[in-house]
Amino acid sequence: MPIIAPSLLAANFSNLKAEIDSITNGGADWLHLDIMDGHFVPNITFGPDIVAALRSNSNLTFDVHLMISRPEDYISAFAEAGADYISVHAETCNHLHRVIQQIRQAGCRPAVALNPSTPLYVLDYILEEVDMILLMTVNPGFGGQSFIPAVLPKINDLATKLRKNNHKDILLEVDGGITPENAGKVCQAGANVLVAGSAVFGKSDRSAAIKELRQGAEF
Repeated sequence: MPIIAPSLLAANFSNLKAEIDSITNGGADWLHLDIMDGHFVPNITFGPDIVAALRSNSNLTFDVHLMISRPEDYISAFAEAGADYISVHAETCNHLHRVIQQIRQAGCRPAVALNPSTPLYVLDYILEEVDMILLMTVNPGFGGQSFIPAVLPKINDLATKLRKNNHKDILLEVDGGITPENAGKVCQAGANVLVAGSAVFGKSDRSAAIKELRQGAEF
């Protein structure tokens, strides 16, 4: 059974507490928080103050995805704000190993994110250090994009790599265009954490939407 992590990016920002309550009561496992800086990606979202405000009203696991340049400058702030997992993009880190250690030392679980076109070999020397790998199945920056099918073999390749190297404890998360229609293929390829924005927050009945995703993930 995959972990379902609705992405706040697709929520109604005029009433975030009610939005988070709706997915909590609807059976969500995590809350995925996309942090964008308008530099690494062409969009700006929110910062640690918003995460801290949400943390005080939620017991969900906070999955903070830093789509920002120089993430090392902000690890402490997001850890103090209440992040449980912090994902950094390999594409933004000159010293990836050091940033992963920084996340761990701040008391959070470290994760590394890869864009669709970034090869898996960039993970070769850091797998011992991470708790999760996030594979983007859209180009990061905006919600509501369509899933890129070419990433499916990449998910499978990473899952195989983790098994062969005895890293079955590392979570494999996918983010971008996840729907009940493709969730089964994604999980069959090896994913066990599904980030879904529009597929959850775009529906009026959040409980039904999450249930539909879980059912779609069966294979």
